[in-house]
Amino acid sequence: MSFSQQQLKEQVAKAAVDYILPLLTPESIVGVGTGSTADLFIDELAKHKDKFKATVASSERSTQRLAQHGISVLNLNDVQSMVVYVDGADEINPLLQMIKGGGGALTREKIVASVAEQFVCIVDESKLVDQLGAFTLPIEVLPMALQSVSRKMVALGGVAKQREGFITDNGNPIIDVGGFSLADARELEGKINDIPGVVCCGFFALSPATVALVSTQEGIKILTK
Repeated sequence: MSFSQQQLKEQVAKAAVDYILPLLTPESIVGVGTGSTADLFIDELAKHKDKFKATVASSERSTQRLAQHGISVLNLNDVQSMVVYVDGADEINPLLQMIKGGGGALTREKIVASVAEQFVCIVDESKLVDQLGAFTLPIEVLPMALQSVSRKMVALGGVAKQREGFITDNGNPIIDVGGFSLADARELEGKINDIPGVVCCGFFALSPATVALVSTQEGIKILTK
């Protein structure tokens, strides 16, 4: 019997809750990401909402889903620390570097993750790659910098295209950039971060995941750095 991608996502969402439960106390704050796998994690987490105090969400979408389950969602400015941040990825490599932002929440995801003691990445096996870049790299930019950042990305060897009809929760457009293939994205992430007008790029390489839970046909694999 083979599992569908949906079943693999459900499997890793449950595994993530099992993984973080021993870390939680009644005062714990849990960081929650965005996307289809994060949605399933929220649904599983709701079954244990008596085990922690509250959450911080990386998008309006996740905020609404958490609230529907009766889970308290705090503003990050009111939180000093978080025990864990749980989120998916569009790609993740053996170094636990990721491309994120297919759903457009990359900036808030990166900010919330930066406050957490651990970043637990939850993916199905299709997201595990040796080289980052098959999935286009999202870059959130200030509106006035759309063309200047696009030109800089072309100069770096990329193919840049504005994501049509999409604005982030922060009110900014996204440029999706293809053409990269990288075993280690730290240097390129640093270069992109330094381009004027870039709010955030979708490489999570300078601060990769702490651990990855990968849902496979043979069960859950745990990857660490």
